[in-house]
Amino acid sequence: MYKKAEASFWTAEEMDLSKDFHDWENKLNDNERHFISHVLAFFAASDGIVNENLLERFSNEVQAAEARCFYGFQIMMENIHSETYSLLIDTYIKEPAQREYLFDAIETIPCIKKKAEWALRWISDDKASFAERLVAFAAVEGIFFSGSFASIFWLKKRGLMPGLTFSNELISRDEGMHTDFACLLFTHLKRRPHPKLVERIITDAVVIEQEFLTDALPVSLIGMNAKLMCQYIEFVADRLLVALGNEKVYNVTNPFDFMDMISLQGKTNFFEKRVSDYSKAGINHSGKAESTSTRTLYVVSLPRFALDSILTPYFSLVLSTRTSRCFTRLPRFSVASSPFLCSLAAVFSPHVLLSV
Repeated sequence: MYKKAEASFWTAEEMDLSKDFHDWENKLNDNERHFISHVLAFFAASDGIVNENLLERFSNEVQAAEARCFYGFQIMMENIHSETYSLLIDTYIKEPAQREYLFDAIETIPCIKKKAEWALRWISDDKASFAERLVAFAAVEGIFFSGSFASIFWLKKRGLMPGLTFSNELISRDEGMHTDFACLLFTHLKRRPHPKLVERIITDAVVIEQEFLTDALPVSLIGMNAKLMCQYIEFVADRLLVALGNEKVYNVTNPFDFMDMISLQGKTNFFEKRVSDYSKAGINHSGKAESTSTRTLYVVSLPRFALDSILTPYFSLVLSTRTSRCFTRLPRFSVASSPFLCSLAAVFSPHVLLSV
């Protein structure tokens, strides 16, 4: 799981938000803007809560080196998620007072405060076992996020907010992996809570999430069916219960056909998506990120010795210290004048990503 998470690394600079503000201003109505801004506020707050739990509790309690590696990487990714949500809010919300209101959502927005308090209560609960708290935070990442992820994917179905929906795809994949890891770790515990207690934790989270998206911040604001959203949350909860070794409680089907194509379990073809939609920021001499235009990617195969002996005179190489994967940024003229490199590379391995 750690290597799977490591292979899916990304940064906030990869988000292309150039088209989003036009959609925000011209294609969304007031209800839709209200809904999206509050969902982003919840996400921004909740990632901080997840990290608080990882830093204060789980990282100190887990002794297995493999689990500690995963949690360390998860902490980094949660930081990137928080940075991304802050970037999205900064992009869409221009009024400083409204920004502050959203960034302080745990204190200023009652429906978000209720969800946050449920999660925070588990962090501070000294009587609950590690296994119980592991289930609770699987519910936070697997249930509390699920409806909001689905609502943003609904916007993708409508062709709106491409930067937001792409970031949502990456983050939902990450959170799916985090939930999968919690379930995997749970199966390795010798002392697990009674299935009825597991069921109660999950169903409590379902009630809170359903209330959040049907009453406090109704999905009807963006044209979604609230009844179907409740069913979707129950579907996700059943899937989580089964992963934790329990029986299903709700026995419902997935009501959203568009979600069948979206993975909340980390199965998205991440690299294929990157090849088609990759946009990454460069770093200037002052150390600040500077955006670059979308680049075409050529995925070829080259060993290190070939890179060192053939390509070094032409390109700046950044070699991974952990794996043999190399990432090479090529100037535009090089590909035009040296197209043989791509065909030459086909005879070698392992992989290298050539950015044009």
